[in-house]
Amino acid sequence: MAEALEPTRDLRATLPDLVDALLDKGVYLDLDLIITVADIPLIGVNLRATVAGIETMLEHGMMRRWDAQTREWVRRSVTRQLPLADDEDVVARMAGGHRLQEPAPLWRPGTVYLTTRRLLVWRAEPRELLWQADLADVVGVSLRTEPSVGGEDRTRVVIETPAGETVLSAAAPERLRDLLVEHGARPTTARPARGEPAPLLREHTWYLEQLAGRSTWRGGTAVLDADGVLTWQGALDGRPAVRLRPEDIASVDVERDRSPVGRQVVVVRARADDGAAAAVRLATADATRLAQAVADVAGRRALEPTGGSR
Repeated sequence: MAEALEPTRDLRATLPDLVDALLDKGVYLDLDLIITVADIPLIGVNLRATVAGIETMLEHGMMRRWDAQTREWVRRSVTRQLPLADDEDVVARMAGGHRLQEPAPLWRPGTVYLTTRRLLVWRAEPRELLWQADLADVVGVSLRTEPSVGGEDRTRVVIETPAGETVLSAAAPERLRDLLVEHGARPTTARPARGEPAPLLREHTWYLEQLAGRSTWRGGTAVLDADGVLTWQGALDGRPAVRLRPEDIASVDVERDRSPVGRQVVVVRARADDGAAAAVRLATADATRLAQAVADVAGRRALEPTGGSR
Protein backbone atom coordinates (compact mmCIF):
# COMPACT_ATOMS: atom_id res chain seq x y z
CA MET A 1 0.00 0.00 0.00
CA ALA A 2 1.35 3.42 -0.98
CA GLU A 3 2.51 5.68 1.82
CA ALA A 4 0.33 8.76 2.29
CA LEU A 5 1.72 12.24 1.66
CA GLU A 6 2.50 13.96 4.97
CA PRO A 7 1.80 17.74 5.25
CA THR A 8 4.51 20.07 6.54
CA ARG A 9 4.44 23.70 7.70
CA ASP A 10 7.34 26.13 7.99
CA LEU A 11 6.74 29.89 8.24
CA ARG A 12 10.35 30.57 7.22
CA ALA A 13 10.01 28.77 3.88
CA THR A 14 11.09 30.66 0.73
CA LEU A 15 10.11 30.22 -2.93
CA PRO A 16 13.01 27.80 -3.64
CA ASP A 17 11.90 25.78 -0.62
CA LEU A 18 8.39 25.66 -2.07
CA VAL A 19 9.66 24.44 -5.45
CA ASP A 20 11.80 21.75 -3.78
CA ALA A 21 8.84 20.61 -1.71
CA LEU A 22 6.61 20.64 -4.79
CA LEU A 23 8.91 18.37 -6.79
CA ASP A 24 10.23 16.17 -3.98
CA LYS A 25 7.47 15.81 -1.37
CA GLY A 26 4.38 17.24 -3.08
CA VAL A 27 1.82 19.88 -2.12
CA TYR A 28 -1.74 19.11 -1.07
CA LEU A 29 -4.34 21.83 -1.59
CA ASP A 30 -7.56 21.87 0.46
CA LEU A 31 -9.40 25.00 -0.60
CA ASP A 32 -12.89 26.39 -0.03
CA LEU A 33 -13.43 29.64 -1.95
CA ILE A 34 -16.57 31.78 -2.10
CA ILE A 35 -16.76 34.69 -4.56
CA THR A 36 -19.15 37.44 -3.51
CA VAL A 37 -20.43 40.62 -5.12
CA ALA A 38 -21.90 43.33 -2.79
CA ASP A 39 -21.72 40.82 0.06
CA ILE A 40 -23.87 38.37 -1.91
CA PRO A 41 -22.22 34.94 -2.39
CA LEU A 42 -22.41 34.00 -6.07
CA ILE A 43 -19.76 31.35 -6.81
CA GLY A 44 -18.41 28.58 -4.61
CA VAL A 45 -15.23 26.63 -5.28
CA ASN A 46 -14.37 23.45 -3.40
CA LEU A 47 -10.88 22.29 -4.42
CA ARG A 48 -8.98 19.19 -3.35
CA ALA A 49 -5.74 18.73 -5.30
CA THR A 50 -2.30 17.16 -4.98
CA VAL A 51 0.59 18.70 -6.92
CA ALA A 52 3.96 16.93 -7.03
CA GLY A 53 6.76 15.84 -9.34
CA ILE A 54 5.94 12.85 -11.53
CA GLU A 55 8.44 10.60 -9.71
CA THR A 56 6.87 11.51 -6.37
CA MET A 57 3.37 10.84 -7.76
CA LEU A 58 4.43 7.42 -9.02
CA GLU A 59 6.18 6.62 -5.74
CA HIS A 60 2.91 7.19 -3.88
CA GLY A 61 0.84 5.18 -6.34
CA MET A 62 -0.67 8.09 -8.27
CA MET A 63 -0.84 8.58 -12.05
CA ARG A 64 0.63 5.14 -12.76
CA ARG A 65 -1.90 4.45 -15.47
CA TRP A 66 -1.07 7.77 -17.13
CA ASP A 67 2.66 7.01 -16.88
CA ALA A 68 2.24 3.58 -18.44
CA GLN A 69 0.10 4.96 -21.26
CA THR A 70 2.58 7.77 -21.94
CA ARG A 71 5.54 5.40 -22.03
CA GLU A 72 3.69 3.07 -24.39
CA TRP A 73 2.76 6.00 -26.68
CA VAL A 74 6.41 7.10 -26.80
CA ARG A 75 7.51 3.55 -27.52
CA ARG A 76 5.01 3.16 -30.39
CA SER A 77 6.09 6.53 -31.80
CA VAL A 78 9.76 5.55 -31.75
CA THR A 79 9.29 2.03 -33.09
CA ARG A 80 7.49 3.39 -36.15
CA GLN A 81 10.95 4.57 -37.26
CA LEU A 82 13.37 2.47 -35.23
CA PRO A 83 13.11 -1.33 -34.93
CA LEU A 84 13.28 -2.30 -31.26
CA ALA A 85 13.12 -5.66 -29.51
CA ASP A 86 10.12 -6.42 -27.32
CA ASP A 87 12.07 -5.85 -24.10
CA GLU A 88 14.05 -2.83 -25.39
CA ASP A 89 13.31 0.80 -24.44
CA VAL A 90 14.93 4.04 -25.57
CA VAL A 91 16.98 5.78 -22.86
CA ALA A 92 18.24 8.77 -24.88
CA ARG A 93 17.95 10.13 -28.41
CA MET A 94 19.96 12.93 -30.07
CA ALA A 95 21.18 14.09 -33.45
CA GLY A 96 24.57 12.71 -34.40
CA GLY A 97 26.44 10.55 -36.85
CA HIS A 98 28.93 7.75 -37.42
CA ARG A 99 32.37 8.10 -38.97
CA LEU A 100 33.11 5.43 -41.53
CA GLN A 101 36.88 4.92 -41.73
CA GLU A 102 37.20 2.70 -44.80
CA PRO A 103 37.94 3.15 -47.64
CA ALA A 104 38.25 6.84 -46.63
CA PRO A 105 36.99 8.77 -43.59
CA LEU A 106 33.35 9.73 -44.20
CA TRP A 107 30.72 11.13 -41.80
CA ARG A 108 27.26 9.58 -42.12
CA PRO A 109 24.64 11.73 -40.34
CA GLY A 110 21.71 10.21 -38.50
CA THR A 111 20.25 9.90 -35.00
CA VAL A 112 22.11 8.40 -32.03
CA TYR A 113 19.96 6.16 -29.84
CA LEU A 114 20.91 4.72 -26.46
CA THR A 115 18.55 1.93 -25.49
CA THR A 116 18.44 -0.47 -22.57
CA ARG A 117 20.33 -2.98 -24.72
CA ARG A 118 22.46 -1.16 -27.31
CA LEU A 119 24.00 2.00 -28.70
CA LEU A 120 23.20 2.65 -32.32
CA VAL A 121 23.13 5.26 -35.09
CA TRP A 122 19.99 5.13 -37.23
CA ARG A 123 19.10 6.98 -40.42
CA ALA A 124 15.39 7.44 -41.11
CA GLU A 125 15.57 8.38 -44.81
CA PRO A 126 16.54 6.10 -46.38
CA ARG A 127 16.03 3.66 -43.52
CA GLU A 128 19.42 2.26 -42.55
CA LEU A 129 21.21 1.10 -39.44
CA LEU A 130 24.54 2.91 -39.77
CA TRP A 131 26.24 1.38 -36.72
CA GLN A 132 25.40 -0.45 -33.51
CA ALA A 133 26.98 -2.15 -30.52
CA ASP A 134 25.52 -4.07 -27.59
CA LEU A 135 26.02 -2.23 -24.29
CA ALA A 136 27.79 -5.31 -22.94
CA ASP A 137 30.42 -4.83 -25.68
CA VAL A 138 31.07 -1.14 -24.93
CA VAL A 139 34.17 -1.47 -22.76
CA GLY A 140 35.35 2.16 -22.89
CA VAL A 141 34.13 5.64 -23.76
CA SER A 142 35.93 8.97 -23.97
CA LEU A 143 35.61 12.43 -25.52
CA ARG A 144 38.00 13.74 -28.14
CA THR A 145 38.26 17.24 -29.55
CA GLU A 146 39.26 17.43 -33.19
CA PRO A 147 38.88 19.98 -36.00
CA SER A 148 35.87 19.73 -38.29
CA VAL A 149 35.96 20.16 -42.08
CA GLY A 150 35.39 23.89 -41.54
CA GLY A 151 38.35 24.11 -39.15
CA GLU A 152 36.30 24.49 -35.93
CA ASP A 153 36.88 22.18 -32.97
CA ARG A 154 34.23 19.54 -32.37
CA THR A 155 33.87 17.13 -29.44
CA ARG A 156 33.50 13.53 -30.59
CA VAL A 157 32.48 10.45 -28.62
CA VAL A 158 35.01 7.62 -28.92
CA ILE A 159 33.53 4.16 -28.31
CA GLU A 160 35.79 1.21 -27.57
CA THR A 161 34.53 -2.33 -28.27
CA PRO A 162 36.29 -5.66 -28.85
CA ALA A 163 36.02 -4.87 -32.59
CA GLY A 164 38.05 -1.68 -32.18
CA GLU A 165 37.50 2.06 -31.89
CA THR A 166 34.45 3.87 -33.30
CA VAL A 167 34.01 7.65 -33.46
CA LEU A 168 30.52 9.17 -33.17
CA SER A 169 29.25 12.72 -33.30
CA ALA A 170 26.45 13.71 -30.91
CA ALA A 171 24.49 16.85 -30.12
CA ALA A 172 25.30 16.39 -26.42
CA PRO A 173 28.55 14.36 -26.26
CA GLU A 174 29.10 14.83 -22.51
CA ARG A 175 25.58 13.59 -21.73
CA LEU A 176 26.00 10.54 -23.97
CA ARG A 177 29.36 9.74 -22.35
CA ASP A 178 27.88 10.04 -18.84
CA LEU A 179 24.90 7.83 -19.73
CA LEU A 180 27.19 5.14 -21.14
CA VAL A 181 29.27 5.22 -17.96
CA GLU A 182 26.08 4.82 -15.91
CA HIS A 183 25.29 1.73 -18.00
CA GLY A 184 28.66 0.13 -17.27
CA ALA A 185 31.11 1.56 -19.82
CA ARG A 186 34.54 2.44 -18.46
CA PRO A 187 35.56 6.10 -18.84
CA THR A 188 38.92 6.15 -20.64
CA THR A 189 41.51 8.81 -21.33
CA ALA A 190 40.88 10.60 -24.60
CA ARG A 191 43.55 10.05 -27.24
CA PRO A 192 44.29 12.56 -29.99
CA ALA A 193 42.86 12.00 -33.43
CA ARG A 194 45.07 10.26 -35.94
CA GLY A 195 47.76 12.61 -37.13
CA GLU A 196 46.85 15.25 -34.53
CA PRO A 197 49.34 16.12 -31.73
CA ALA A 198 48.05 15.75 -28.20
CA PRO A 199 47.00 19.02 -26.51
CA LEU A 200 49.19 20.48 -23.79
CA LEU A 201 46.20 20.75 -21.46
CA ARG A 202 42.53 19.84 -21.52
CA GLU A 203 40.23 20.05 -18.50
CA HIS A 204 36.76 21.00 -17.33
CA THR A 205 36.80 24.76 -16.71
CA TRP A 206 34.30 27.49 -15.85
CA TYR A 207 34.15 30.68 -17.95
CA LEU A 208 32.70 34.00 -16.71
CA GLU A 209 30.54 35.15 -19.62
CA GLN A 210 29.21 38.69 -19.89
CA LEU A 211 25.56 38.81 -21.00
CA ALA A 212 23.48 42.00 -21.30
CA GLY A 213 25.22 43.84 -18.50
CA ARG A 214 25.47 40.85 -16.17
CA SER A 215 27.91 37.98 -15.80
CA THR A 216 27.36 34.25 -15.32
CA TRP A 217 29.67 31.27 -14.88
CA ARG A 218 29.33 28.57 -17.55
CA GLY A 219 30.85 25.11 -17.44
CA GLY A 220 32.80 23.81 -20.41
CA THR A 221 36.21 22.62 -21.58
CA ALA A 222 39.43 24.62 -21.79
CA VAL A 223 42.02 23.32 -24.26
CA LEU A 224 45.60 24.47 -24.70
CA ASP A 225 46.62 22.84 -27.98
CA ALA A 226 50.08 21.90 -29.18
CA ASP A 227 50.46 25.31 -30.84
CA GLY A 228 49.70 27.12 -27.59
CA VAL A 229 46.23 28.29 -28.67
CA LEU A 230 43.86 28.58 -25.69
CA THR A 231 40.18 27.86 -26.33
CA TRP A 232 37.13 27.47 -24.12
CA GLN A 233 33.86 25.98 -25.35
CA GLY A 234 30.59 25.07 -23.66
CA ALA A 235 29.10 21.60 -24.12
CA LEU A 236 26.32 22.81 -26.44
CA ASP A 237 28.21 25.67 -28.13
CA GLY A 238 28.72 25.53 -31.88
CA ARG A 239 32.13 27.20 -31.64
CA PRO A 240 34.58 28.27 -28.93
CA ALA A 241 33.62 31.36 -26.93
CA VAL A 242 37.32 31.99 -26.22
CA ARG A 243 40.17 31.60 -28.71
CA LEU A 244 43.53 33.21 -27.87
CA ARG A 245 46.81 32.71 -29.69
CA PRO A 246 50.03 32.98 -27.65
CA GLU A 247 50.91 36.31 -29.29
CA ASP A 248 47.51 37.73 -28.31
CA ILE A 249 48.06 37.20 -24.57
CA ALA A 250 49.29 40.27 -22.69
CA SER A 251 49.30 38.85 -19.15
CA VAL A 252 48.22 35.90 -17.01
CA ASP A 253 47.23 36.40 -13.36
CA VAL A 254 45.67 34.38 -10.58
CA GLU A 255 43.25 36.55 -8.62
CA ARG A 256 41.24 35.94 -5.48
CA ASP A 257 37.58 35.79 -6.43
CA ARG A 258 34.56 33.57 -5.94
CA SER A 259 33.91 30.89 -8.54
CA PRO A 260 31.93 27.62 -8.74
CA VAL A 261 35.09 25.68 -7.80
CA GLY A 262 36.85 27.86 -5.25
CA ARG A 263 38.25 31.30 -4.54
CA GLN A 264 40.96 31.59 -7.20
CA VAL A 265 40.34 32.69 -10.78
CA VAL A 266 42.73 32.72 -13.73
CA VAL A 267 42.60 36.09 -15.53
CA VAL A 268 44.03 36.09 -19.06
CA ARG A 269 44.26 39.55 -20.59
CA ALA A 270 44.41 39.72 -24.36
CA ARG A 271 45.50 42.56 -26.60
CA ALA A 272 42.63 44.05 -28.58
CA ASP A 273 42.91 45.91 -31.88
CA ASP A 274 42.43 49.24 -30.10
CA GLY A 275 45.26 48.52 -27.68
CA ALA A 276 43.00 47.74 -24.72
CA ALA A 277 43.38 44.49 -22.78
CA ALA A 278 40.21 42.39 -22.63
CA ALA A 279 40.10 40.05 -19.60
CA VAL A 280 39.04 36.41 -19.85
CA ARG A 281 38.22 34.89 -16.45
CA LEU A 282 38.48 31.12 -16.05
CA ALA A 283 38.03 28.95 -12.97
CA THR A 284 39.19 25.39 -12.40
CA ALA A 285 40.11 23.14 -9.50
CA ASP A 286 43.82 23.93 -9.98
CA ALA A 287 43.99 27.58 -11.03
CA THR A 288 47.78 27.78 -10.61
CA ARG A 289 48.37 24.87 -12.99
CA LEU A 290 46.13 26.37 -15.69
CA ALA A 291 47.68 29.84 -15.29
CA GLN A 292 51.23 28.50 -15.46
CA ALA A 293 50.50 26.44 -18.58
CA VAL A 294 49.02 29.45 -20.40
CA ALA A 295 51.84 31.72 -19.22
CA ASP A 296 54.49 29.26 -20.43
CA VAL A 297 53.22 29.15 -24.02
CA ALA A 298 52.75 32.92 -24.09
CA GLY A 299 56.20 33.64 -22.65
CA ARG A 300 54.68 35.42 -19.68
CA ARG A 301 54.96 35.01 -15.91
CA ALA A 302 51.87 33.83 -14.04
CA LEU A 303 51.28 36.16 -11.10
CA GLU A 304 49.93 34.69 -7.87
CA PRO A 305 47.08 36.48 -6.04
CA THR A 306 48.18 39.30 -3.78
CA GLY A 307 45.03 41.35 -3.17
CA GLY A 308 41.56 40.67 -1.81
CA SER A 309 38.54 39.52 -3.76
CA ARG A 310 36.92 42.06 -5.99
